[in-house]
Amino acid sequence: MANVEFICNQDISAEEKQAYIDRGTEKYGRALEKVEVKLDGEFADIHYYTAKLPFERIRRITGYLVGTLDRFNNAKRAEEKDRVKHSL
Repeated sequence: MANVEFICNQDISAEEKQAYIDRGTEKYGRALEKVEVKLDGEFADIHYYTAKLPFERIRRITGYLVGTLDRFNNAKRAEEKDRVKHSL
């Protein structure tokens, strides 16, 4: 259980804890920070908290979706520099 905070209202085995963590990792496809499980008879209320991902701004410039301009050639860089920005 690699650095995942695990909270449960009942005592459960390490294997069952790992199964909940594995399910969340598979479901969300990224690292988990915390798992909260509330067991009530046959029902399990599970809350997964995933690690935050860095936000990358994507802009539409000259017909392309880009995050940064570092991959533009000289012509596209000049086109971006010469464009007119309109206010709202």
